[in-house]
Amino acid sequence: MIAEFVDANRAEFGVEPVCAALQAAPSTYWSAKRRPPSARALRDAAMMPLLWALWQANYSVYGARKLWIAARRAGHDIGRDQVARLMGRLGIRGVQRTKRVRTTRADPAAERPADLVGRDFTADAPNRLWVADLTHVATWSGVAYVCFITDAFSRRIVGWRVAANMRTQMVLDALEMARWARGTQLEGLIAHADAGSQFTSIRYSERLDEIGATPSIGTVGDSYDNALAEAVNSLYKTELIRGPRQGPWRTIDDVELATLGWVHWWNTQRIHGYLGDLSPDQFEAAYAATRTDHDNTENQNIQPAQNPG
Repeated sequence: MIAEFVDANRAEFGVEPVCAALQAAPSTYWSAKRRPPSARALRDAAMMPLLWALWQANYSVYGARKLWIAARRAGHDIGRDQVARLMGRLGIRGVQRTKRVRTTRADPAAERPADLVGRDFTADAPNRLWVADLTHVATWSGVAYVCFITDAFSRRIVGWRVAANMRTQMVLDALEMARWARGTQLEGLIAHADAGSQFTSIRYSERLDEIGATPSIGTVGDSYDNALAEAVNSLYKTELIRGPRQGPWRTIDDVELATLGWVHWWNTQRIHGYLGDLSPDQFEAAYAATRTDHDNTENQNIQPAQNPG
């Protein structure tokens, strides 16, 4: 550590003054410089650029635990403590979420469906519960409004839309994307949202009815009644919009293009602690494989009918 500190400051102050400030003999520094690097130092030197690349590839948002998981899955034999230590040396860290700004504008004249979720944002299979919400992003050319529709089972974003306004059509576009991705008939699906006018409109209710879904609306001004959707918005703002690599957003088109990439990463690569450190796509694939094995076992257990003749 002394040698590293001297190396960082010797160009400005010289070796002897820095060693004097550290109360260390210059010979100690020079001995350390002549000593061959240890196995740990060599391994650190090899792992640091790999960790940096993985951190960058994941929107520069992973902390030590998730970066460790990503490194192990990439085939690197490394411990979590080593990852944390090297992140410190690299000067990188995970991001922290900030408070959410509400964009809900309720229509007091609109009839609201009942709250069928009761703050229980769990599901036992895909397409049982979707949650939706809006957020906004300030750009140099105006405000971009963003709608996400998320499947509560796998946390997969099944539909999204970026627009220059908060009209009902943007929500319908996101719903159309979700319907294209998940199927045109989804009987038994509950589509939950807050009491925003976009989600209580007649057009939105009619579109849900077309696919066999039942609308569900939380109360106004209560973030817990749509907590999962708001958590997705919060992570979107933290990881992409205000992320470590982002500067000011210039246009709404820039936000839309970046959101496309972030949603793909969220669904296919991002490590979700709630899903056992899998991505939504991996979690759904594991569920589908389990269902296939279960169905095959049941078919094998079915005894053929006996011929009475």
